[in-house]
Amino acid sequence: MVREPLFKRVLVLAVAHSRRVLMIAYHFPPLAGSSGIQRTLRFVQHLPAFGWQPLVLTAHTRAYERTSDDLNADVPSGTVVRRAFALNAATHLSLGGRYIGATARPDRWVSWRFDAVRQGMQLVKEMRPDAIWSTYPIATAHLIGAALQKKTGLPWIADFRDPMAQDGYPADPATHAQFVAIESDAMAHAACNTFTTPGAARAYAERYPAARERIVVIENGYDEESFVAAEQAHMPLAPLHPGTLTLLHSGIVYPQERDPTQLFMALRQLRDQGRISPHTLRLRFRAAVHDALLHQLATQADVQDFIEILPPVPYRQALHEMRCADALLVLQAGNCNDQIPGKLYEYLRAQRPIFCATDLRGDTAGLLRGAGIDSIADIADAPSLARGLAVFLTGLQGGAAALADPAMVASASRSARAHQLAQQLTRVTG
Repeated sequence: MVREPLFKRVLVLAVAHSRRVLMIAYHFPPLAGSSGIQRTLRFVQHLPAFGWQPLVLTAHTRAYERTSDDLNADVPSGTVVRRAFALNAATHLSLGGRYIGATARPDRWVSWRFDAVRQGMQLVKEMRPDAIWSTYPIATAHLIGAALQKKTGLPWIADFRDPMAQDGYPADPATHAQFVAIESDAMAHAACNTFTTPGAARAYAERYPAARERIVVIENGYDEESFVAAEQAHMPLAPLHPGTLTLLHSGIVYPQERDPTQLFMALRQLRDQGRISPHTLRLRFRAAVHDALLHQLATQADVQDFIEILPPVPYRQALHEMRCADALLVLQAGNCNDQIPGKLYEYLRAQRPIFCATDLRGDTAGLLRGAGIDSIADIADAPSLARGLAVFLTGLQGGAAALADPAMVASASRSARAHQLAQQLTRVTG
């Protein structure tokens, strides 16, 4: 008798005995333009290995501002994906570029809520999930999760990622009040509330002390399989600009949260001192979104010759570009001290030197120090940035720039994060 390999029989048994989790997420393929898609997508990929089968409840693709097919193949075959009716208030409900505020509270996709609750109830009846999981930064996802939890009594994990209501954010008082109401409801009724950084978890434990024992950190991470696929694509690891050191910032440059104004002033200082030139240094911004602002700030600082602004590329091509860069650039302002850019974990895995412009007291700086990287300077202080960048470039030219600790990198894989989520799902379902 021919016997199947043991690992295959174990895998079949694991799938057959998997419990199910209903996962509510706006960010899901084929949405493009946000690194936030990676968290849900990789949980969906890796949870089955830990005994949990995902059922995805997401928005209709018409609600996405931009789409791409490059990640569709990463959704495991056979995954149940339901798309509920949803509109984007800014594009579908506006007249002359204006729309009624109530159609965009708590966010521009609040129309998603109504059909999502209906379809979520259908999924509960058809597939009998054991738990519910919803994920911010689209606050409507938590509205859907809360409604389904109340209707079904299933344990609910509210994945906040980053803080919701903050001082001055959202700026609209009515939206801010809704954010407070949503997070308060989750803290009262969710069996577990997850955050991506220690600072965010600590802040919410102080804000909601009764929920302290139900607050957990599950950081972002990188997808090892995507890096392996990029490495096996037989694309040469060639310098981005041969003979010129190139620092790459991959991803969105938010006007306030990742403001490069002082960095550009630092470039000007170093140029005026004769320490750099456009022939020796280039800053490449890939998929920054706010391209016009970057052009404006670079022109004001008179460093436009140092700056290269390029459009998005497919995900694995972006990973390959990280591995080809001479160094990688992180921007994170002090108003995000309790947040860590998701892209930073991919930077660590790319094993390239990293220069970080951030608040030295924030979680981003803490993560880098924990990885053995000290090339960190104050994002709000041009002289500090100039000094730090000069030292970093000298080390880079001499081959002495530090790389992330391999043991720390290994612990930050998306598979490891999915294992953490599976443990919480098992805990809240008893």
